[in-house]
Amino acid sequence: MSKARADILEEILAVKREEIAALKIQALAEAPHRAHRSLRAALYRDPGDPMNVLSEVKRASPSAGPIRAGADPVAIAREYADAGAAAISVLTDRQFFDGDIAFLQPCHDAVSVPILRKDFLIDPLQVQEAALHGADAVLLIVAALSPPELETMMSAVAELGLEALVEVHTLEELDVAMSLPKPPTIVGVNHRDLRTFTIDMTLTEQVAKRVPSDVVLVAESGIRTADDVHRMRDAGAHAVLVGEHLMRAASPGAALRELLA
Repeated sequence: MSKARADILEEILAVKREEIAALKIQALAEAPHRAHRSLRAALYRDPGDPMNVLSEVKRASPSAGPIRAGADPVAIAREYADAGAAAISVLTDRQFFDGDIAFLQPCHDAVSVPILRKDFLIDPLQVQEAALHGADAVLLIVAALSPPELETMMSAVAELGLEALVEVHTLEELDVAMSLPKPPTIVGVNHRDLRTFTIDMTLTEQVAKRVPSDVVLVAESGIRTADDVHRMRDAGAHAVLVGEHLMRAASPGAALRELLA
């Protein structure tokens, strides 16, 4: 593997630091106080209930390249909602994922389910930006944050009335997240290593044994078939996050219905 590919997370975070510097110059307005849709409530399921799907608007990625170039995020979001998505994840990173922060509010206005801002968030200003643009929740990646930084970001999320999907890739990262003064109530297990892009589909099974029963568990990456969904359900996940598989389909909504069936 080339050094550039192995260091992709560091490359992305370097770009994020540049974006944050620009945000500080902009002097963001205060996020308005409004009722937010609960991602946790949308993704939680009782044992025996059908699996929930957090469907993702994802036009490209560093590992896959272009997936659905130029796709209309609002049209995709409506397809997902009509097909039974419990919530919708919207990529907002421009350089690596062909996303945009401007996608959030139109998607939020077009559907009634929660909207997650998926990006590499490392500064509270990015959480404020998410709230200003209509996000109900944000992704926080343990691999991208030190424990004090993660605690600061969790506090910023709570202060703005949002929720955080806290993503881990190892049991050690799970321990970091769960040792916070206020541990996360939604944990995502990314089967894809963000530094090497290798996938380990056993991670959800490992993490599920270590999280409290009241934590909503979301399995992420590598989920393409109904069998994959069943495997994650049997492992104890409340929901799966699916993006690339749905976005490559002729009809993302029809592909989602097949997974839910």
